[in-house]
Amino acid sequence: MAANTLGGTTPRKPVLSVSARKIKDNAADWHNLILKWETLNDTGFATANKIANLKISLWSEDKTELQSSSPASREDADKRLPEYSKELEALCEELQTTYDALAKIQMKMEKLSSTTKGVCELEDYHYRDGRHRPPLFHTWPTAYFYEVSRKLSDMYQKELLLKRTVIEELAHTMDHDLTLSYLSMWLHQPYVETNSKLLLESMLLETGHRAL
Repeated sequence: MAANTLGGTTPRKPVLSVSARKIKDNAADWHNLILKWETLNDTGFATANKIANLKISLWSEDKTELQSSSPASREDADKRLPEYSKELEALCEELQTTYDALAKIQMKMEKLSSTTKGVCELEDYHYRDGRHRPPLFHTWPTAYFYEVSRKLSDMYQKELLLKRTVIEELAHTMDHDLTLSYLSMWLHQPYVETNSKLLLESMLLETGHRAL
């Protein structure tokens, strides 16, 4: 018995069993990353809203002072424009910190897509002889997990690029309407399509994280 225990080899799990576990773990990671993204998006919007309100307040004060001031005092007032506000600078740094956290999440999303692609390539190799490929879970072919993962990753990548633009423009624009537009862009996330939640929930359902 001892000889058999020491000399025997531990049976390896089937490739598809390992692949199924990886896909299921990825689905859970997608759920958690999107929850974190939404929390950070709300945090970023609150900061962006403070920036917008501060700029509007400073503009109102400056206009009032400029209308009733002498040329010399107008020059002093110029130094109090939004871009010279210490409070505004601190808020912009806070928004940048939120953006950096969102960027890290998007990088993890890219990694999930990459690992899912790797599972697909492993399956392609395993079934290179053309044999029938049973689904890992219920009905989805393995390639569809990568398709969904890629779609989600692309959405959040585009949204991240938009947020980069919002940060750059929000701090410098002197146009009231543009300021409100940038604020709306951050909140409503136009590149995160309405079917993103359906894609995520379908993936969670397929992998057993949601009850059928």
